[in-house]
Amino acid sequence: MVSISEPIDLRSDTVTKPTPEMLQAMMNAQVGDDVIDIDPTLQQLENLTAEILGKEAAIFMPSGTMSNQIALRLHCDRGSEFICEADCHIHHYEQGAYAQLSGLVAKTIAGQGGALTTESVEDTISPENEHFLRTRLLCLENTHNRWGGRIQSQAEIQKICSWAHQNALKTHLDGARLWNAAIASGLTERELCEPFDSISVCFSKGLGAPVGSALAGPKSLIAEARRARKLFGGGMRQAGFLGAAALYSLQNHRERLIMDHQHAEQIGNACENNKAFKVRDHRIDTNIVICDVDASVTTAANVVDQLNRQGLQCLSMGRQTIRFVTHLNVSGQQIENACKIIETCV
Repeated sequence: MVSISEPIDLRSDTVTKPTPEMLQAMMNAQVGDDVIDIDPTLQQLENLTAEILGKEAAIFMPSGTMSNQIALRLHCDRGSEFICEADCHIHHYEQGAYAQLSGLVAKTIAGQGGALTTESVEDTISPENEHFLRTRLLCLENTHNRWGGRIQSQAEIQKICSWAHQNALKTHLDGARLWNAAIASGLTERELCEPFDSISVCFSKGLGAPVGSALAGPKSLIAEARRARKLFGGGMRQAGFLGAAALYSLQNHRERLIMDHQHAEQIGNACENNKAFKVRDHRIDTNIVICDVDASVTTAANVVDQLNRQGLQCLSMGRQTIRFVTHLNVSGQQIENACKIIETCV
């Protein structure tokens, strides 16, 4: 049994603490009242985010859930439906907020490794008939959380979004970890976002900011998003202190994501070296490792408990599934220690 004194936290990339440089940026932030008029630091963040994503405008949000839910609300009429992949974050991890807050229905389609194809959705638009909901929107997720940070095929994204637009559907991307997809694929964020009418991105995951997401799209959509943000309770006053952390992360932490991906590869290899574990699809795309536990040996809960006792924290994603996520607060030495723990547990 390997044991270490300082816990290694691989539960999520949301557990990071601000770096000293980020804290300094927060302390030096110029702020205003963003509800009354303008917070200058938020304005700088929003302008840079829109520029990077190739959209007309962007708006800072407290969370990715709020960003996604506002996008759904604005793209869809109350009492209509949107198409999404069955394992996506919007469906699994946002409390069905689209129904509770906006009166919408999700039409979930099983994907392959979290990915939808044009063939899988081409017969899913409800006919114009008083018996049926009206289909208004197609939602995709890149990278895909529940499928181990899976990067979607850009060629297929182009194809399926083209199909959606030809059928008068809007398109939204849950790009919480879009920054990871860009670094790993070699495509720019602008290229990844081009087929979509709106995009949600997160600053508090791989980029390491303490709080915040953004919604980007046309100026008219973002103007309405500001009203919806107020409605949902997301209007913030001197939010530039938070925006400064997000701005610092956007300017300084994107390129280093390749290190997180390398660390995830190491964790994945360690899992494959343990006969009780199997990395899902034997594939690591970015910074998330989804590992299936052999049911004849033990359960995910038992594995999580054993790893935790040895100083390694991860999450159970189901009865037989565990998840590790690498991030900027984990050192190379900690990753080596984590690998030793994984290889010898159970």
